[in-house]
Amino acid sequence: MPRIVLVDDHAIVREGFKRLIELEPDLDVVAEARNADEAVDAVTQHRPDLVAVDLSLPDGSGLPLIEHLGSISPDMRIVVLSMHDGEPYVSEALRRGARGYVTKGVAPEELVEAVRAVLSGEQYLSSDLRERRLARPSADLDPMSKLTAREREVFLLLAAGRAPKQVAAELGIGQKTIYIHRAAVMNKLNAGSELDLYRMAQERGLIRS
Repeated sequence: MPRIVLVDDHAIVREGFKRLIELEPDLDVVAEARNADEAVDAVTQHRPDLVAVDLSLPDGSGLPLIEHLGSISPDMRIVVLSMHDGEPYVSEALRRGARGYVTKGVAPEELVEAVRAVLSGEQYLSSDLRERRLARPSADLDPMSKLTAREREVFLLLAAGRAPKQVAAELGIGQKTIYIHRAAVMNKLNAGSELDLYRMAQERGLIRS
């Protein structure tokens, strides 16, 4: 029987999802967690098959937690349950290892659909997200996807407060090249300053506040 851990800081939400999942005779909720630390403890202790995790936790973003839990138990599947339906959150969660993303605005039954699909090895997006993706070209969903690997490195360093000269030194490339990459990053992300880059990175849980 697949073993599931629920991670959400709201007890009412956890209880609702737990009752919904346990209506299924072949699914079992083995633990609940209110924050990232408890989630790590639960996964370490129970080694579940799947974790359903909220992105808004009291001790930090659930985005870094996705990667951390994946490193603890690489075979475990992760489904995001979140009030955030913005494409940057969805894309970043999937990039970090989540196999499903369900917004809290859809019918509760979609959580069970997501759990079953992800346990079967499929990727699952809730119906509202699927409709949005069908209506828009994939390149338009998250501007971050337009960055090359090198531009992403430059973006993260600039967002973290590094000066172009420091970025050049850390990456081992010329300062003139950094300015070229910086201009490309600003253009692709429609950013006007490093502060805009910082905000974008913080929203995605890429840097600490």
